[in-house]
Parts: sequence; structure tokens; C-alpha cells
Amino acid sequence: MQLFIKNMVCNRCKMAVENIFKELHISYRDLQLGVVSLKETLKPAQRKRIQESLQAIGFELIDDKNTRVIEKIKLVIIDYTRQPYQYLNKNLSEILCDNLHLEYSTLTSLFSSVSGTSIEKYAIFQKIEYIKELLIYDELSLAQIAEKLNYSSTAYLSNQFKKNTGLTPTQFKNLNNPTSLRQTLDQV
Repeated sequence: MQLFIKNMVCNRCKMAVENIFKELHISYRDLQLGVVSLKETLKPAQRKRIQESLQAIGFELIDDKNTRVIEKIKLVIIDYTRQPYQYLNKNLSEILCDNLHLEYSTLTSLFSSVSGTSIEKYAIFQKIEYIKELLIYDELSLAQIAEKLNYSSTAYLSNQFKKNTGLTPTQFKNLNNPTSLRQTLDQV
């Protein structure tokens, strides 16, 4: 049996969900972003306790198949955005089709109808949030960020950043409190 969990987007999320299962003494086979594979079927009372515990920390169980597909798309995009070097020579549509085993036209139609935005725009929003994070850390130059995220040039990154935020990367970096303009991954 598998449980699908909305808003699990990072390793800290995995640890938080793992703690819930330990506290509730519910064993599982595997725990990945967005999915927990259980060893046995849950009783209704157990499922209710899991749901309540998850909601208390900003997660929720997903029962609807379409919502599960959309969450999986989001997780693949987040991984693609954060670790693009793993996907050199593959474009996002190929990666999504390989991971979800569905045609790209099906994925784009479903994603757009439920989320109100296209897969491409969502991927750009994720990249922009990651660029904000990297700018705040101030460990990499803009050229290094462009290279890390597989942008063809620093100018292209800057143009896309300004188009989506209204600020250049330098303006963003020079704000008094740039973190106030960041969104959490589940809000994008």
C-alpha cells in the first residue's frame, strides 16, 4: 500500500514525515518525496491519525489520482531545477515522460487544468526561486549560477529573472531583506 503526500519537497520534509510514522508506530517499507510505501494496510483510525499529524505540519494525504500525478510532476521539476547536471542531454518533457510514464500532452493538459499554469512556467518559477536562494547565499557569482542552472548565458538568466520578479539579480541581491520576496517550494 502506498500513501501519497502533498507538499513534501525536501529532505527535511522526509524527516518530518518519518518522525510522524515513528511516533504513530506505523512501519513502512520506503519513504520518498511524496510517497510512503507501507508494509501493511492501514486501519481507518490509523489513516485518520496520519492525516491529522500531516496537516498539523503543512502536509496532506492525496487520494485523487490526478492530484498525485501533479504532485509527482512538481517533485520531478524541483529535482530537475535543483540538480540539472543529472539531466544534461534531456529536456524537461522527456524527463517527465520517463518518470511518469505518460505522454507529455497528457501531462501538460492535466497540469494546466488543475494548477492554472503551464509546466514550463512552473519550471521557470522554480528556477527563479532557486536563483533567489543562491543570490541570498552569496557564494556564487551570477555567471556561476547561470552555469549551475544550465542557462545559455548570464544575460538570459538576468532577463528571465527580471521578467518574473521585476528586479535584476543585482537589485534583488541589494535589497535590505531579499528573503521577504522568496516563496517556499510548495507555494510556487
